[in-house]
Amino acid sequence: RKEYVDLYVNYVFNKSVQKPFEDFMQGFLRGCPARNWKMFFPEELQVLLQGYTKFDWHLLEENVMYSQYKKLDQTIRNFWTVFHKLPEEKKKMFLVFLSGSDRITGYGLECFRFWIADPQVENPDESSPYASTCSLILFLPR
Repeated sequence: RKEYVDLYVNYVFNKSVQKPFEDFMQGFLRGCPARNWKMFFPEELQVLLQGYTKFDWHLLEENVMYSQYKKLDQTIRNFWTVFHKLPEEKKKMFLVFLSGSDRITGYGLECFRFWIADPQVENPDESSPYASTCSLILFLPR
């Protein structure tokens, strides 16, 4: 029985997927030659492919650019006060709302820039914040 189970497991996890995996690997290595990947340590490669998952949120605040706002406007100060009080998971949800991802590219937060803009609506109390994920703009009504 043990031999049968060993052979069956080997078939399911190795033999049955061998040809599709070889085809995938051949195509992958055609576009991303292995010699290019060997220069990275495993941790660096993981960050490159998956992005950063831990952040210095104050650095994010420092890198923001403003449109129709100034850094010391009451709306902006209120936004950052509330933001920094959020739990880590909610801050990542904000990143998803802003950029479509809860991760930052391999360049890190030092290079991640987004805008906070005033949508200049007639009645800001009746408008909700919204984002342009392609342009990394948060439209924050006053």
